[in-house]
Amino acid sequence: MKLSKTTALILALATGCTAAANTVVEWSTLGNVTDSAGNNSYSQRFVVKGDTDFARLAFNQFARKMQAVNPADTLVEIVPGYYAVASPRFASAAGQPVTVDITTRGALQNICYGPDGVHVVKADGTTAPVELVKADITASPSLYSTAKSDRMPYGDIIFDKNASRGAVALDHYDIVPSLKKVEKLGFDIPPTSYELEFVKTDNPTPDWFRATVRSSKVTVETNNSDLAAERLSRVLLSDKPVPAAVIEDWPDFPYRGLMIDIARNYQTPDEMRRVIDLMNRYGLNHLHFHITDDEAWRLEIPGLPELTKLGGHRGYTLDSGEFLPQIFTGNGDPAALGGTSNGYLTREDFIDLLRYAEARGVKVIPEIESPGHARAAIYAMEKRWRDTGDDTYRLADPDDKSEYTSAQAFHDNVMNLAMPGPLNFMEKVGAEIKAMYDEAGVQLPAIHIGGDEVAQGAWKESPIARKYMKKHGIKNERDLHLIYIKELVERYAKLGIPVSGWQEIAVGHSDEFNASVRPHVYSVNCWSTLGPQSSITRQSAEGGYPTVLSNVDHFYLDMCYNYHPYERGLTWGGTVDEFDALHGYPRRLCDVDSAAFRNIKGISGQVFAETMRSGEMLESFLLPKMLGLAERAWNADSTYTDAKFNTVIAIKEVPAWLLRGYNFHLSQPGIRIADGMVEMNTPYDSRLLPVIVRYTLDGSEPTADSPLYREPFAAPAAGQIRAKAFLNLARNPEESLTSILIVK
Repeated sequence: MKLSKTTALILALATGCTAAANTVVEWSTLGNVTDSAGNNSYSQRFVVKGDTDFARLAFNQFARKMQAVNPADTLVEIVPGYYAVASPRFASAAGQPVTVDITTRGALQNICYGPDGVHVVKADGTTAPVELVKADITASPSLYSTAKSDRMPYGDIIFDKNASRGAVALDHYDIVPSLKKVEKLGFDIPPTSYELEFVKTDNPTPDWFRATVRSSKVTVETNNSDLAAERLSRVLLSDKPVPAAVIEDWPDFPYRGLMIDIARNYQTPDEMRRVIDLMNRYGLNHLHFHITDDEAWRLEIPGLPELTKLGGHRGYTLDSGEFLPQIFTGNGDPAALGGTSNGYLTREDFIDLLRYAEARGVKVIPEIESPGHARAAIYAMEKRWRDTGDDTYRLADPDDKSEYTSAQAFHDNVMNLAMPGPLNFMEKVGAEIKAMYDEAGVQLPAIHIGGDEVAQGAWKESPIARKYMKKHGIKNERDLHLIYIKELVERYAKLGIPVSGWQEIAVGHSDEFNASVRPHVYSVNCWSTLGPQSSITRQSAEGGYPTVLSNVDHFYLDMCYNYHPYERGLTWGGTVDEFDALHGYPRRLCDVDSAAFRNIKGISGQVFAETMRSGEMLESFLLPKMLGLAERAWNADSTYTDAKFNTVIAIKEVPAWLLRGYNFHLSQPGIRIADGMVEMNTPYDSRLLPVIVRYTLDGSEPTADSPLYREPFAAPAAGQIRAKAFLNLARNPEESLTSILIVK
């Protein structure tokens, strides 16, 4: 295993100064530039004010090549995504502002690619927070667009979308996910309290029920009374007359999943319980719990305390010896609590969460990433070896000189599979996790072993790996990986633990491998997009693996709702909103014959957490986006139109979120000019959901005090029209991002 190449350089940056207690950093971008070869770059400006008597300024940012403009400044990468700037100008500023300009490769089109986790570092290596102030990146199109690409969804584009999704008439029984069959009986039942009488059924369809609503006493034939009761409560609890009806309902897939990543940015047990409540409401029954990755380890494992002692904390470090380097956000302090950088679930936390999920019909599948995405585990087990001398669980070859770069730009995140440590480690972790399920009285459905994005060349220059491969006649690194998967599956089988994994564990392998591994696989998440990679999901299903559609272009809920520069989220897989999820029809995503389609076990939505900074932000990614996922996971074929789906959410779901204090994403208002008049709209009926629009004509940000849009008005000759939607409630107010229309 190789230590950071920058360690010596960063140590040399110390100036011997004492850090300031009161420092303000003003950040701005000077705009995107495209050179003659078509390469994009932009300049970031950090203006450091107040007390500048410190050794270096550190910050997080998605990994990109950067260079300080001033030759007096030195910029280094501590690890991918964590940077430090040192300059003699800090010490000599004498209270005057210091401007640090950094040329950055690529284009800045989204605020998530700006800096976060900014802090100062003292000469002794301790840290102090700063106040970070960011300039508006929508002040000019050059700040968020390039010569070839302006992806801003301007007001006129939003106007047309809103118009197509406007409110329509609803039926009393319209809910999300929609009911399969509702046969009206021709009369209404006055508002009343309903009593459900459950009758056992021999219907073999999982989670099936039939409810006869003729009076306050409702007969329910079902094989899952809890789920039936939850579904019926959504239509029977009403202060209005309820149409008498016979309702028949069932989900089309047994696996209706949601993956939540708490490794990249931590979420508390309380927040996870709120997520489970949402899953219960919308019929999702599998929580794929992404609790480990390169950036952290978030579950206490008895006998391996280093995993959370080192892997549950992030801060300023040069060697990852006692805790991990700060990634994504933080203030440099590994002990700081209250944010998303530090924290982990204790064994008791996890057991309580399992019981909570079980009571709400949700199975929890923990993911223990291997052999890639394992930097946190690797460094934790190195600490264990240093502290105890026990190499039973050591995961890295100390003499490995391999050079590789992972999908997230790490160079030291792959377990060395030629060593006994990885299998010993995974067996130990698996056994301890199973013991937690046993104590909770909950069945462990599977452990997700990851298996994805193993960087090419990860073992190429490892003496241990070369010797092992030669001894066992292993021809290439891929075969070494497959042997590891087979042996891990066998060990877990002896423990009574099925496995899940990403698509790499199921696609492109020999018949012998498939025959050995496939019987022990609970689910395979296939995330590849349509187009050239569309065969991945087909291969998994045709190969007989229980396939879970997890397509990035429909079900990655951490993608931005749209390309607005202030939308949180990533865009490498495009954008995903509730309608993209709604349109994720399984037959289109996996075009196979009927026999192979029976191997489609279900659908899963993924929420990776690189851009998450709070529980409230997680909720805004889920709501309303997860409702499109829930509808499609329950009903494989066409159900709601976009307009009706949007109306159901606004009228029947938003009030429930407000009542429970959930944060959610409010759609932007549209702006257009027609016949010289400015018109604005939202996709909501303001008579049913009190959404208002406020606007400005001078390019400033609309506030709660800005003019209220009531009717079309004369268009200005030039400038920016900005508008923002507000949910006009005293309690739980929400507001949208700002829509912009440039008038020329």
